[in-house]
Amino acid sequence: MPAGAGQPGVGTLARPQPPAAGPAQPGGRTALPWRTLLALTGGLVLVLAYPGYDLIALAVLGPAALALAVHRQRVRSGLWLGLVFGLGFFVPLLSWTGIYVGAFPWLALAVWEAVHLALLGGATALTSRLRFWPVWTAALWVADEALRGRFVLDGFPWGRLGFSQTDGPLLALAAYGGVPLVSFAVALVGALLAAAVLAVARARRAPRGTGEQDTGERSTALRAGALLVVGAVAVPLAGLLAWLPLAGPSLTAGGPTSTVAVIQGNVPRAGLDFNAQRRAVLDNHVQRTLELAAAVAAGEQEQPDVVIWPENSSDIDPYTNADAARQIDRAATAIGAPILVGAVVEGPGRFISNTAIVWDPADGPGDTYVKRHPVPLAEYVPARDFFRFFSDKVDLVRRDFAAGDEVGVLDVGGVRIGDLICFEVVYDGLVDDVVDAGAGMIVVQTNNATFGYTDESAQQLAMSRLRAVEFGRTVVVAATSGISAIVAPDGSIVESSELFTPDVFVREIAQRSSSTPAQRLGAVPEWLLTGAGVGALLAAAWPGLTRRRPGRTTG
Repeated sequence: MPAGAGQPGVGTLARPQPPAAGPAQPGGRTALPWRTLLALTGGLVLVLAYPGYDLIALAVLGPAALALAVHRQRVRSGLWLGLVFGLGFFVPLLSWTGIYVGAFPWLALAVWEAVHLALLGGATALTSRLRFWPVWTAALWVADEALRGRFVLDGFPWGRLGFSQTDGPLLALAAYGGVPLVSFAVALVGALLAAAVLAVARARRAPRGTGEQDTGERSTALRAGALLVVGAVAVPLAGLLAWLPLAGPSLTAGGPTSTVAVIQGNVPRAGLDFNAQRRAVLDNHVQRTLELAAAVAAGEQEQPDVVIWPENSSDIDPYTNADAARQIDRAATAIGAPILVGAVVEGPGRFISNTAIVWDPADGPGDTYVKRHPVPLAEYVPARDFFRFFSDKVDLVRRDFAAGDEVGVLDVGGVRIGDLICFEVVYDGLVDDVVDAGAGMIVVQTNNATFGYTDESAQQLAMSRLRAVEFGRTVVVAATSGISAIVAPDGSIVESSELFTPDVFVREIAQRSSSTPAQRLGAVPEWLLTGAGVGALLAAAWPGLTRRRPGRTTG
């Protein structure tokens, strides 16, 4: 359990002091203006590490800025600074959510996500008085992301620190502890750098003189700063070593291979009405598949063992619409391989289902997977009357999608596919389930047409890249309008499409059965790191709680 006592800034909680009169001093509790600016800047800089900007090295500066801003502040100041940081981060990061529905849903979601970082700011401020506080700061980031990804409508873990690392040494850590370990590493490097800055600041404030004591204070602070920088550099160096036993960029190594074709048929238009011409979307995917069949017949492409269509490739229910079924049959017969079709299916009852259907050229529709995690306020609306009070846009969701209850592992032409639909790739447990159930490769069927030419598609692709490393599997992304991609087990992009452009990929892909430490450990690293953060929080809060007990003195 973290502990410490005696030294300012490293021991247990000190008694809060009243604000000093006059101008705020650096490090003082009344210096909120510059701290607020620092927190806001940190949030804005953190955005630059994500797709759209791809300056992944800047990710560590976000946690560093927040740690500096809240260091040795009261909890309520930490809450404010964390909220400012969160708004600076989430408002631009999630701007794609309001591209067609207006500012209110976008800003409401950004504020809600920022509230979680307000809690992180308060907790970080409290634990910043403990010895080894950079470690507890990083653990609290993991705890905060665990909370944000689970609670209130099953959470929304977009923008986790780990998802910024689509390249570089820290990405390798995903194979050992998943996204939580990568997030911890990013936050730890940032917190160590923040601690180094504070150490240098202490050295600069130390009395200048020739006395032995004066020289000792400065040299001790500078040595501490140097050690902290060494620690910050050691984390990515450990990541570089972690790459050595991991899978490389080859798609065909590690197991028997199958030929996989990915179809991006495109949509008539971007926006919420992308499927207003549902038959046109289906026809686009049929036509691209027929063209592939012609290329195979001409010897220009390999014969695929399986063809992947994206989410919403048939928003016409092929079980109830004979014409839609005939078109899919036509495509499957022409290509001579089963097609994984993304369809909207009637039922159960008053609901509809976001369903992946294995469509065999001989037998027609077979095994299915129903999306287990429909998106609240996009695919279903809980408490519709309540949310309608804030925005009538909820009524754009005319019928609620039902949630499936079976893991998405499908046998498609002898290929064991772990299927995830759209945002499901962001949830650790759903991805872990399909690999544990025997998936030899991961498929993400998605439709990003509702987000236009924004960074949403690239942000989602970044998650697939992390999943490839985490589980040592090739990840195939099939998008209705882009970005479709094939991601190698080392997270590198082998092939990718442009937005709103038809495209077809055909690749040999190994069906892997090996497991990574991250797969074997599951959620254990996340819970251990969360436990460390919560333990530090309790250790920091305990002295204050005991002082408030009735009958206890506070002398």
